[in-house]
Amino acid sequence: MGYVVLHIQKPKGNDARTSAHIERRVHPANADQSREHLNERLVEYPDGVENRTAAIQHRIETAGITRKIGTNQVRALQVMLSGTQEDMQRIVSAGRLDEWCADNVKWLRDTFGADNLVAAEFHRDEQTPHIHATVVPIVTGERRKAKENKAEPGKRTYRKRPANAARLCADDVMTRDNLERFQNTYAEAMHKYGLQRGIRGSEARHIATPLYYRDLHAKNEDLKLDIAELEETKETLQQEVTELDTQECQARTHTEQAAAEKQQAESELAGKQSELQKVKSELKTEKFKSTAAEAGTKIADGIDSLFGSSKIERQQQEIEALHSENEGQKQEIARLTQTIARERSEHHKTIGDLNAELNKIYEWLPDIKPLIRMGEYCRSVGFTEDMVKNIVSMQSVRFSGKLYSHEFTQRFETTNSEAHLERDPKRPGMFNLLIDGTNIVQWLRQKYDDFRKSIGIKVPERRQNRGQSIK
Repeated sequence: MGYVVLHIQKPKGNDARTSAHIERRVHPANADQSREHLNERLVEYPDGVENRTAAIQHRIETAGITRKIGTNQVRALQVMLSGTQEDMQRIVSAGRLDEWCADNVKWLRDTFGADNLVAAEFHRDEQTPHIHATVVPIVTGERRKAKENKAEPGKRTYRKRPANAARLCADDVMTRDNLERFQNTYAEAMHKYGLQRGIRGSEARHIATPLYYRDLHAKNEDLKLDIAELEETKETLQQEVTELDTQECQARTHTEQAAAEKQQAESELAGKQSELQKVKSELKTEKFKSTAAEAGTKIADGIDSLFGSSKIERQQQEIEALHSENEGQKQEIARLTQTIARERSEHHKTIGDLNAELNKIYEWLPDIKPLIRMGEYCRSVGFTEDMVKNIVSMQSVRFSGKLYSHEFTQRFETTNSEAHLERDPKRPGMFNLLIDGTNIVQWLRQKYDDFRKSIGIKVPERRQNRGQSIK
């Protein structure tokens, strides 16, 4: 079972800025302009009264107030009525919104007086349906402070006025007892819709609309900075991993070269040892038996002079040096492999953290993904970076130049056109790019048809599909 939402404020002055917000003469960032036609006025203004501000003044002037109204007095109370979002959507699905609105207006009139309820606007262009009501705090009877002073001797007394005299006094309406009574009676009126009173003593507080937008904008800017820093860190890590891969490849190349040189040296040594064995075998033949000792000495000397014992030793040393270098290369490869594994692990962890941060951003700011896609599309058809920035900020952009059609692979020129985004009423979370009030896909098709007509090609009529969005 959900909770009712009842919030009452007493602003100073004529409250003109609030009137502009409630009557949608200005468009708040969290409202969908394509749904404004669903908003409804629940209390009609008197004849000759055109807006909420004038309705407040009309009630004060016709209430019979004789006392002068101070500049710092509260002229109207702002009353916001709703329920938890899930329960309000349930009421919408059940088709009971009209009944809910009628019961809210009845409660307002019964609680504050039918004449004091001068305005009530029902908004459905925001996520949660709600009512903005305006109550002029006109009361009758003895002033509350006068009653308190009677009980305390020596306190200043006020000149007695008729008991039924009308007064403008928000303090008499907004007493602690009255506020608690309002919450109780409103919860009783909404009980049949599955809504109950909020928890008594709760520390939850309503956030004013300007403060909400200011905090939301600040968080959005902080998240943009965080994304930029994370992307920069990601790029740096990718460069470091690339450098480590290059170092590993170079080390493997050096090792392979050293192994090839070692194999070549061992092959040369094996060839010389084979020649030596052949010469020694010849010493054993019958032809040289008689002079074996002498011939052996001469041949040995000849071999020594032919091959050089120092050269063989040098080659052995080179082979040992290559063995040592090979071992060093293997150790270096092992070290680099461990370093690369550690860097890759840290890289994967950083990428995971980056993805987690991005998921939070996409969850908290669900419009970011479709706006990024829309910005990329705007750039691809020919808008400049500054234009794209303004368009995805939901601002209108005036431009002249050529736009590129991916469908027809052709550019079409226009002069002094206007481009802006609007939410897709049929596909929540999607946006339409409009050029001079027409979806860009239809606009480009019309330009293509005009071009074909200009060169004498007969063009059949196209079926118009409004609201086509860019994915």
